[in-house]
Amino acid sequence: MFPHLDRVLVERVRRVGGTVRVSARTRPDSAFPCPDCGALSRRAHSRYLRLIADTAVGGQPVAIEVSVRRLFCDEAGCPRCTFSEQVNGMTTRYGRRTPALVTMLQAVGLALAGRAGSRLTAVLGATVSRTTLLRLVMLLAAPTPAGAPNVLGVDDFALRKREVYGTVLVDCGSRRPIDLLPDRQSSTFAGWLREHPGAQVICRDRAGAYAEGARTGAPEAVQVADRWHLWHNLGEHVEKEVARHRLCLPGPGAQHVPDDRQRPSGEVGKAAADAHAASHVLSGRTHERYRRVHELLGQGASMQAAARELGLAYNTVRKYARADSADTLTATSWAHRRTILDAYKPYMHQRLSEGPASTAELHRQITARGYRGSYGTVLVYLRALRATGIVPSPGPAPPTARQVAGWIMSDPDTLGEDERARLKAVLANCPELESTTAHVRGFAAMLTELHGDRLRDWLGKVYIDTLPNLHSFANGIDRDRDAVIAGLTLPYSSGVVEGHINRIKMIKRQMFGRAGFQLLRQRVLLS
Repeated sequence: MFPHLDRVLVERVRRVGGTVRVSARTRPDSAFPCPDCGALSRRAHSRYLRLIADTAVGGQPVAIEVSVRRLFCDEAGCPRCTFSEQVNGMTTRYGRRTPALVTMLQAVGLALAGRAGSRLTAVLGATVSRTTLLRLVMLLAAPTPAGAPNVLGVDDFALRKREVYGTVLVDCGSRRPIDLLPDRQSSTFAGWLREHPGAQVICRDRAGAYAEGARTGAPEAVQVADRWHLWHNLGEHVEKEVARHRLCLPGPGAQHVPDDRQRPSGEVGKAAADAHAASHVLSGRTHERYRRVHELLGQGASMQAAARELGLAYNTVRKYARADSADTLTATSWAHRRTILDAYKPYMHQRLSEGPASTAELHRQITARGYRGSYGTVLVYLRALRATGIVPSPGPAPPTARQVAGWIMSDPDTLGEDERARLKAVLANCPELESTTAHVRGFAAMLTELHGDRLRDWLGKVYIDTLPNLHSFANGIDRDRDAVIAGLTLPYSSGVVEGHINRIKMIKRQMFGRAGFQLLRQRVLLS
């Protein structure tokens, strides 16, 4: 039952406090090898006591108090005079825990890391601190691959979001991670491939750094662009294309607005002028920001530095950096942006169509229905509405650009009757979006049926139509055409790599985001 006690003589078992203490001694006739020369010796110099923590029994901590010998080394050429005997499976040099207990604690540390693992060890009857757990994890030897697998997956993950990134390498055959790199530079990836030859297929996303690293480090390998990333990138460009034609999306009808008072004709003109001026100011600000962002990026500044310089959010700077032109960003009118008032507009339209209603009265009514915005927001909206003299008839709001893009990107057979009808109405209003839909479905057929040979014809058809955002997507495909054709032809993908990225995120969150690279590498490769 207790194999590690097989080589010792158990003299006494007692309970001391809340701990089971086992008193034992080594057998006097047993011989042990010298750690330097390996010669066996049983000639005793002296004895001393060691206290070794062991795995719990019945939920109670166990300590082994073992009397061990110090033995002489009688080998003439050995520089060591004496040495301590080590009981196999029980003691190690300078160790205060049995190998079985150390193995259990390392498993807890790999699964839960420091704080959570320390709480679990208290339940397991082997309480240790979080730093001890992490130290035991770091003592484990991480596997070192002799070479790269035949099918290698590569992707980046955030060590510190938007600031520090690492790289995970996965064997797509065994579906296991084989290494983590401390950055996502092409030179680091190329160096790893040179040190670990053998990769025949490299699955990656659309990142240029990995493409360059693969070309440099493994020029004979076939690069495969991941199909999910291709489809995701296409969806982003389709949404931008829909946004360019936002005013084509069908909405509810309109009718005359009954005003709540007689207003001079000049007031109507002033409200319309105010709305036009507000739109002009926003458009001008967008053009100026676009110019400043690209000016800083052209000077070599990073997007993070540009965000700090301009006082903008990182995502805003990235949006301006990725836009083909400022006109793309202003293609959707500011008046169509989603606001906190959108949910209450149909009710206000209905009230205005029924008869005169003051701004204050409408504000009170929608506040009672849950509106949490300001009175000024309602005032500005109604002023612009009354300036036109018409109000939308009560009915469903026009679909958002994201909704329409989702319909276009979906398999038509999976859409509901209402969604198909609304998409048909959108396409009937806009020939450009109809062409976009045809191109998307053509790309979907290539992707699902693995017909990469059709890519050249598909690109030619896209370039014929006036669709700037799809042209941008096609240009990116053209720059990485070989990898994209391989991705649309071969059965390989980066799906298993994305799964490990999610696992790395979970491990990082479990350690409250404070895991250093080495500890994270240990847990990812050894878990």
